[in-house]
Amino acid sequence: MGVRSVCCILLISLIKSSSAHGDFFTSIGHMTDLLFTEKDLVTSLKDYIRAEESKLEQVKQWAKKLDALTATATQDPEGFLGHPVNAFKLMKRLNTEWGEVEDLVLKDMSDGFISNLTIQRQYFPNDEDQTGAAKALLRLQDTYQLDTQTISSGDLPGDSPFKSTLTVEDCFELGKVAYSEADYYHTELWMAQALKQLDEGEETSVDIVTVLDYLSYSVYQQGELERALEQTKRLLSVDPEHQRALGNLKYFDYQLAKQKKDEKEPSAKEESKKEQERTVGKGEYFPEKRKYEQLCRGQGVRMTPRRQSRLFCRYYDNNRHPIYMIGPVKQEDEWDRPRIIRYHDIITEKEMEKVKELAKPRLRRATVHDPQTGKLTTAQYRVSKSAWLAAYEHPVVDRINQRIEDITGLDVKTAEELQVANYGVGGQYEPHFDFGRKDEPDAFKELGLAFLLSSLLGITFPGTAVFWYNLFSSGEGDYSTRHAACPVLLGNKWVSNKWIHERGQEFRRPCGLKETD
Repeated sequence: MGVRSVCCILLISLIKSSSAHGDFFTSIGHMTDLLFTEKDLVTSLKDYIRAEESKLEQVKQWAKKLDALTATATQDPEGFLGHPVNAFKLMKRLNTEWGEVEDLVLKDMSDGFISNLTIQRQYFPNDEDQTGAAKALLRLQDTYQLDTQTISSGDLPGDSPFKSTLTVEDCFELGKVAYSEADYYHTELWMAQALKQLDEGEETSVDIVTVLDYLSYSVYQQGELERALEQTKRLLSVDPEHQRALGNLKYFDYQLAKQKKDEKEPSAKEESKKEQERTVGKGEYFPEKRKYEQLCRGQGVRMTPRRQSRLFCRYYDNNRHPIYMIGPVKQEDEWDRPRIIRYHDIITEKEMEKVKELAKPRLRRATVHDPQTGKLTTAQYRVSKSAWLAAYEHPVVDRINQRIEDITGLDVKTAEELQVANYGVGGQYEPHFDFGRKDEPDAFKELGLAFLLSSLLGITFPGTAVFWYNLFSSGEGDYSTRHAACPVLLGNKWVSNKWIHERGQEFRRPCGLKETD
């Protein structure tokens, strides 16, 4: 019997292409607030610039006037001061007006901007957010097999009007984040991209010596001695006195000579070990994760034509349900085993906007159950924020709950509240089950049938709902319902979930006698 005893799931897609403080990178919805904060700061900065320009213009006018006056006066000082008005005005300027100029020059026009910046800074992302966003780019790079040039140039797959490019500084930062995680595979890729853009003449404050230092070391850490030596020699051609590079040059030369002498032909075991070292950054230690990433790219398991022929689309009235007699819903068979059903046009545009509006102020970092401690905790394999909406809070939520009951024929009185999730930069939820288990398996030890991800990849239509049972009618968990949410490459994904518990369905979905009923 499943520990959690959840018998079915309804996912309502609220996907549209395009506040709690902390973990900004885990929710695009919360990150949008930062754009308006930045816009406000730009406005404040422009006000400061205008104030400084006005002050400078006054000083320039004063200097221009005095320049002409002193040029005339110094040609014949005695004659000039022989006029009593000139003598009076000289006393007045030096005693009073130059003091006013001094006050004007010393006046700090930045108070308003600094005050606004100080207030807003408490709501800024922190180092964890910046690192999280960087890791998200690396995750997208691996999942969708994107090269660094594609990401740096902003030419991502898909149609977006908001193309943006990475500078040398950006590439260097990504490389440093990978380096801090001892991820030398990605360190090499991004330091090489930074070097490429430097070689192409991009102006930057990043020192080429520093880039080459990181690059040579990351290459060495992956066992590529010859290439490490090559990069070290280039570094020394730029900075012949670089002490670490001089030491590395000798060490790499020594190691390379030793390698060639002692290992003319590496054994199969050693070659396998090197291959593992080269691919550790790609996640290839985990067969399931590799399959998961393939499915996210639209590759992997495919249904045979014979199985495909058994799937249909229909208008569905749920056994002549009064609500759907006149206007039945559009139902599509998505998969056969386990059976997954898609319902089209379940939620209207207006309802979706209201759900997002209600959820956004409450979004908090999504958590997972830690099988070791039994407590809820955050995890890198679930990057999103979520909120819970009760039926009594708004008529729209109540209507959605009723619609779920009408479509599924299940009682939602014992169901959980409506969960609304918003995914962040590279937001994902790696393969997992939604039913509780007595022995919690490690995330990448049980493959299940990951082809479910293939069907879930199709949930890209606003208002679409997908439904399946993750428990057999016997109450045992269906391990073929292992599923995931692929990293978001482009766009902004909102999804709403409704978990309906087994308890309360005794007369609507009778229990089966066999384990797999």
